[in-house]
Amino acid sequence: MNNHEIDYKLFGEEMQCVEVELDPQEAVVAEPGSFMMMTDGVQMETLFGDGNQKGLMDKLFSAGKRLLTGENLFMTVYTNNSSQKRQVTFAAPYAGKIIPMNLAQLGNKIICQKDSFLCAAKGVAVGIEFQKKLGTGLFGGEGFIMQKLEGDGMAFVHSGGHVIEKELQAGDMLKVDTGCIVAFTSTVNYDIQFVGGIKNTLFGGEGVFYAVLRGPGKVWIQTLPISRLAGRILSYGRGGRKEEGSILGGLGNLIDGD
Repeated sequence: MNNHEIDYKLFGEEMQCVEVELDPQEAVVAEPGSFMMMTDGVQMETLFGDGNQKGLMDKLFSAGKRLLTGENLFMTVYTNNSSQKRQVTFAAPYAGKIIPMNLAQLGNKIICQKDSFLCAAKGVAVGIEFQKKLGTGLFGGEGFIMQKLEGDGMAFVHSGGHVIEKELQAGDMLKVDTGCIVAFTSTVNYDIQFVGGIKNTLFGGEGVFYAVLRGPGKVWIQTLPISRLAGRILSYGRGGRKEEGSILGGLGNLIDGD
């Protein structure tokens, strides 16, 4: 399926949104819950999958994979049914950056962190990428099941915090926390490696495993994965405070009446 060609504008710095401009009969597909606003003349339709699967078995197989990984079974398509240009805007789910990706310039395929997909030109296939290696599957954590975006159109991916883009040459290697990976091109080799060392494992405060990325290809890294942010919020919700783990923290809780 040929991808629709879409124009776009990014707004904001830390809490971004992307405005997609559609010519007549152009369409954009988006993850449910990302919609912000649209102008008159745009029709919204909820589809089973991303709208690219034509046969019933293809649709069921695609839906089954998404169901197993906790993804939404449905996608939302926004089509400009008017005779003039129209706009649809999608908002990032939490503080961070929206990354525009022209798949035609990135080898027609991007592998990205699960739940990072925001929206794309209709025709871009949104699927699930399972890591084939046993070690990656057992210990990859967030990096085991990832999304894949295939096609030659524009796609938009969301990252937490700031995003750093790395260009890896052949033979280059980058070790990254599995949750900090946003996306990488299909030419990048992805594997999981044990951190090593008893002290590192028990007292390092990091994951026991990290991702190893080998070039050539592009890699996008985020500074604040949503899992890390959620973990911090959860710890404070259990009564933690700035001085947690100290006498001052306990005294503060007594004074506050906690």
